[in-house]
Amino acid sequence: MPLVKTAAIVLHSRKWGDADRIVTFYTMRLGKLRGVARGARRLKSRLGGMIEPFTLCQLDLFEKPGDSLYRISQVALDEPFAKFRDDLTLMTAAGRMVNLVSAVMAEGDPEPRVFEMLESGLRTLLESRDAAWTTLLFQIRLLGMTGFRPQTEQCATCGQVHRSPLPQFSPMAGGIVCERCASRQPFRCTALSRGSVAFLHQALHMQPALLNRLHAAGQVRTEVESAIESYVTVVAGRRLPPVDFLTSGSPV
Repeated sequence: MPLVKTAAIVLHSRKWGDADRIVTFYTMRLGKLRGVARGARRLKSRLGGMIEPFTLCQLDLFEKPGDSLYRISQVALDEPFAKFRDDLTLMTAAGRMVNLVSAVMAEGDPEPRVFEMLESGLRTLLESRDAAWTTLLFQIRLLGMTGFRPQTEQCATCGQVHRSPLPQFSPMAGGIVCERCASRQPFRCTALSRGSVAFLHQALHMQPALLNRLHAAGQVRTEVESAIESYVTVVAGRRLPPVDFLTSGSPV
């Protein structure tokens, strides 16, 4: 039963049995994994406060052959991101980030860039004046990095270079589609202005360190948010809670 040490970010945590928790992490070395925290729900447990969602930590894990669950033996706290739990807007924005990582990344498939991007995204939220916008940029970047890059240069269905005066985004096709292909899509497409298409293209090709300098307002922001929301729903296979679902009064 080998010992594994790795940096990790808590994605989800749920009760298991009388006193334990099953925790889903995204780790630097092993990608997404699930581990059992024995006794974590007991009052005297030192693990309980260290495996809350969003927490950045250092893990000591034991791997048992033939078992998909790791045994969590020790957790060292790096950054609890406690501010997220005191601010509903930040909490729901951070929740969207970890939910999307959980949805698009397979277990046991390490991608250090995704780990670094998630850590950077959470840290950026701490200083953000517009959590929804920060989260939108994170989603665009993650989709582009993980094989779900939205197609913005040509029709995502037939490959025709788009010249339509009214481009449309198809979440099922994964990008811009021509008028002919848009009429054949099983679900409604999102009409985009030229400015929105240009913004998406720029966001997908910009250096990550410069991405937070991008800004959009009005029609462009509304259209891009709608397109990415619909695409994330298709990629994740379910509708993830919207970034503002707690502050907008929408049901959880």
